[in-house]
Amino acid sequence: MLGYRHAFHAGNFADAFKHLLLVQLIQALRRKDKPFCLLDTHAGAGRYDLHSASAQKNREFAGGIGRLWNQEGLGPELTEYVAQVRALNPGGELREYPGSPRLTRALLRPGDRLILSELHPADHAALAAEFVGDRQVAVHPTDGYETLKRFLPPPERRGLVLLDPAYELKDEFARLVEAVKIIHRRWASGIVAIWYPILDRAPSLRFQRTLGALEIPAMLCAELGLYPYDGPPGLHGCGMIVINPPWRLDEMLGRLLPELLRELRVGEFGQIRLEWLVPAP
Repeated sequence: MLGYRHAFHAGNFADAFKHLLLVQLIQALRRKDKPFCLLDTHAGAGRYDLHSASAQKNREFAGGIGRLWNQEGLGPELTEYVAQVRALNPGGELREYPGSPRLTRALLRPGDRLILSELHPADHAALAAEFVGDRQVAVHPTDGYETLKRFLPPPERRGLVLLDPAYELKDEFARLVEAVKIIHRRWASGIVAIWYPILDRAPSLRFQRTLGALEIPAMLCAELGLYPYDGPPGLHGCGMIVINPPWRLDEMLGRLLPELLRELRVGEFGQIRLEWLVPAP
């Protein structure tokens, strides 16, 4: 599994993939006037200094947001994602990268809510400072999986759960399966987005088969691979499983994923995958 402090990896290709999809999921929720609630179970620090020693150690952001920052001719979804990052860098230089909490907050309307859970003491302190006094954002120093039992279903009855753990524990995929069961039992109509790394290919495939066996309707899988899955140890790719995806998300991703691969691929290798694990009813 990963040994993952996000400050070392902020803005890398996996972040670009994850946050690009997250922005589109939130935009889909915004198309209806009724308010929504977003629950981010493993929120991180909120924003990241790309000039910090941690970020500069391997400069992973150069292969993610750095590849898109000054790129011309991007499609509308990639353009919107880069614009959200630019909003945090008004001087025009790429210095800070927004985590999922900061990106989500920028897209909330009056009446929408954001619930953030972060157990790591330093990251929680940074997250709480980021949103101090913000009545639309609640920050909790709790285990992300426990927040599912505390806050679901939300009174808004509309919204999204983002499951994005650090994958430091060997049983993380099993914990995610149990989390999906809890969410479905408490809030069957909610959108669920599960980000996962692809290191060895086998564990993520087993995870997908286990989720598919739950027979929860409308389960869509999207993946981006930039390095051969049988190559040296490391982060070869990543994916996101979306349960109850918004209408026509699959069509949009069918156009977006090839563009993202063209912009981020390294050398000749690269692959994408878009597949229904369980079809929509």
